[in-house]
Amino acid sequence: MMFLTGCGPAPLESADDAEGSSASSAVLGDGVTLRVGMEAAYAPYNWQVSSASDFTIPIENVSGAYADGYDVQVAKIIAEQLGMEAVAVKLEFGSLIDALNNGQVDIVCAGMSVTPERASAAAFSESYVDDDIVMITKKDSAYAGATTFADLEDASILGQAATMYNDVIDQIPEVNHMTPAETVPMVVENLRSGTCDIITYSKLSAPKLLEVYPDFVELEMADAFEGSRMPDNAAVAKGNDAALARINEIIADIDEQDRQDMWSACMDRQPA
Repeated sequence: MMFLTGCGPAPLESADDAEGSSASSAVLGDGVTLRVGMEAAYAPYNWQVSSASDFTIPIENVSGAYADGYDVQVAKIIAEQLGMEAVAVKLEFGSLIDALNNGQVDIVCAGMSVTPERASAAAFSESYVDDDIVMITKKDSAYAGATTFADLEDASILGQAATMYNDVIDQIPEVNHMTPAETVPMVVENLRSGTCDIITYSKLSAPKLLEVYPDFVELEMADAFEGSRMPDNAAVAKGNDAALARINEIIADIDEQDRQDMWSACMDRQPA
């Protein structure tokens, strides 16, 4: 929104006018700096590094730190097309929507999928990448040959807190649904250390995980989780209708090959 200075006060704007003005403006935040909420701990979607590169943006609330990842690349494209500069704001995943609604961030790009609960609290864009959920165990695990949910009886299964990776575990009967870990690295470490038998994990990210941990294996399941497809959606505060429409246009203009190339590059670049 542009403000004009002049002699004397400008006429007061009614509440209805203000609401309409906000809904029709494609500006987010101050229109200059796009504050992007993310964990910066969810590779290859987003992660933290200590040096700047062509792929990174500064993390506003962590001195000397930068964010990289697939969400970051999309956020950079959105910011550029909006005529803004992107910076990351590092927050716990479960607090991102609250941060959006209290004005701490302008947009969330964080490997977040729209759900009915989240859609009631924020406005979500179209997906800019689609993922699914697989299960990972160790090659020497008693569950390595499992193909059905029934084969997983008594297994201790771990997912990430406040995500579908944790929620879907309830679809498996007669297992030990462990208290979820806060971050993906913590999930992986629990499997590596033997604290759990199986973890839920990103299908798109699994090949890189198995490369880094050659003693891990993906379960080849005949049974499938219901509702496990996970679109990666950006979120803005409700009422930013014009901004959301513009963001959807920007996302639609990223062709499928560019999306795949960005994902592959992030898989290669992500930390072990």
